[in-house]
Amino acid sequence: MEMNAHIGYGELLKTNKSFRKLFIADWISYLGDWFSVIAMFILASNESDGSPLAIAMVLVCRMLGIALTDPFTGMLADRFSRKKLLIVANLSAIVVILFSVNFELLNNLTNLYIFAFLLMFCRAIYDPAHFAYLPNITDENELLTANALSSMSWSAALGFGAALGGFVIAEFGVTTGLLIDSSTFVLAVLLIMTLPEGGPTKDTKKSRNHGVFSDIRNGLQIVINTPQIRRIITAKGLWAVGGGAQVFLLILIGAEAGFSSVAAGVGVLYMARGFGSGSGPIIGRYLWPDKSSWPSLIGPLVGLSGLFYIIISQIEWTMILLPLIFISHGASGANWVFSNTMIQQRSDDSWLGRASGFDSLIMSTTFALSVLFSALILEFEYASLRETIFITGILQITAGILWNIFGLPAENEWIKSQTPN
Repeated sequence: MEMNAHIGYGELLKTNKSFRKLFIADWISYLGDWFSVIAMFILASNESDGSPLAIAMVLVCRMLGIALTDPFTGMLADRFSRKKLLIVANLSAIVVILFSVNFELLNNLTNLYIFAFLLMFCRAIYDPAHFAYLPNITDENELLTANALSSMSWSAALGFGAALGGFVIAEFGVTTGLLIDSSTFVLAVLLIMTLPEGGPTKDTKKSRNHGVFSDIRNGLQIVINTPQIRRIITAKGLWAVGGGAQVFLLILIGAEAGFSSVAAGVGVLYMARGFGSGSGPIIGRYLWPDKSSWPSLIGPLVGLSGLFYIIISQIEWTMILLPLIFISHGASGANWVFSNTMIQQRSDDSWLGRASGFDSLIMSTTFALSVLFSALILEFEYASLRETIFITGILQITAGILWNIFGLPAENEWIKSQTPN
């Protein structure tokens, strides 16, 4: 594949009106998301006197909102209008937020965890539909660029939203942060309403004649019996064995690193995470435009993510944290976008939503277990915060090595079989 095979970022945004609108809608709604996330972390800390386990359970419940529902919501993206699912997901999030704020429900940990679960259930409707929608509004030479820009949209929103959300909540309170989040979903809906349907195709909709559970089972069988998909859907899970814990541990690092307040500290570190996650795919797209090289990058990128957290565990926590977090999550962001694009290119439109659902199921389950594992270690004082960070880095390096041993050889053989003689 030549360097100029992929369309440029500016050119894609200029020439593809549908993607441009989706990109803006994503960025607006993602920006608001992080106001809610920071708010939930602060509420959990306040209600539990800073218990690591109580804070971690916010992330665990968020990931369970994905893990327990993605096989079902992925199936929805193969049966119903993906555009309408994007709208329904955002409207549902508005209802959840406004209902919780209006009735002052977020005054105990149980309600907070239910709130975290429900918000991510709305996201679980959105993500597979978005994943399957993207190839329907882009050409093949636009897809990698579109995925990189989508990742950048999420990451930039994380960077700005976490930092801004942290300072807004510290200054004006949690309720203000939640209301800002709900308003971003409204703006996103108004933009998405102007988009084309974007699938599924008429042939794909014939699957509605099957039962719901039959469709989910068939999707799982397709993924299991398609090795080139089965292997790649582990890529995000490999990162999440340590990455889930790292996302949680950033909260505790932010609380200890001596920033002006806990909310501001968490916001600044999540800002570095966000900007790194967005920059990694952009750099990766230019360094490795040849898609045949992407599987060989999974192991090194996961290992690189872990290496920089090992360094973080050994140094004094000053502003030097920011570039280290940036680089670590840049590597994970590149891994994320490369794996997404490979799944989209290797899947048929008739089961693309379910492929996304099972991909997300593996990632979110691994993420939740990683968070829970690290929280229990800290809660019962089996290891210090720095030691726990070190362990997560070792887990990622090990995962990267295992991919190179067990996954990469089969990938190389498959790629060779697809290359014309």
